[in-house]
Amino acid sequence: MTDIRNIYCVGRNYRAHAAELGNDVPDQPMIFTKPTHALADMSGGELKLPGDQGEIHYEAELVLHIAKPYREGIQVDEIVDKYALGIDFTLRDVQSVIKKKGQPWLPAKGFLKSAPLTEFRPFPGASKLTEENFQLRQNGQVVQNGNISNMIFDLQTIIDFIAKHYGLGVGDIIYTGTPEGVGPVNNGDLLELTWGEEVFGAVTIRV
Repeated sequence: MTDIRNIYCVGRNYRAHAAELGNDVPDQPMIFTKPTHALADMSGGELKLPGDQGEIHYEAELVLHIAKPYREGIQVDEIVDKYALGIDFTLRDVQSVIKKKGQPWLPAKGFLKSAPLTEFRPFPGASKLTEENFQLRQNGQVVQNGNISNMIFDLQTIIDFIAKHYGLGVGDIIYTGTPEGVGPVNNGDLLELTWGEEVFGAVTIRV
């Protein structure tokens, strides 16, 4: 993960997820960032999260790795070389407070180890990714089940928007949004991210 530069994240990119949190559906991609210190491995070990700031919610997501400098007109299949699955951990109680105050999301989204990530796999092409669902299992039970075909903003739109407004280059990664089913984690929970029937990564939570 040492080659990762910027961590871009897309909020509210699945209608059902926006609805479950009572949020409006955005009319353009809603982008926020996480510090690189938020990264953590999902290689079967334990992950320590802050247990003194209210509920911590999991949000499973497809993650893209950018391999080339962006140029206008470049296609997803040209600029992305690898993909992974990740979790955008969110301090939900903290987020609720700062949203009401109109403050930045960093305290709720950018805390240490809030962006665990599986190993990257070779990118098979955007259309190929629609053929399988990705899932998050909590203690063996499927709690999130998503397909990127259900995104509000597709991968090409996300890449073009981020590049135009913030820049996009080699080593940047993009968390592309979470489907419905988000919920709290508890001490000792085993979280597994799967693509189809294959387990991409797992971690045991400590709070």
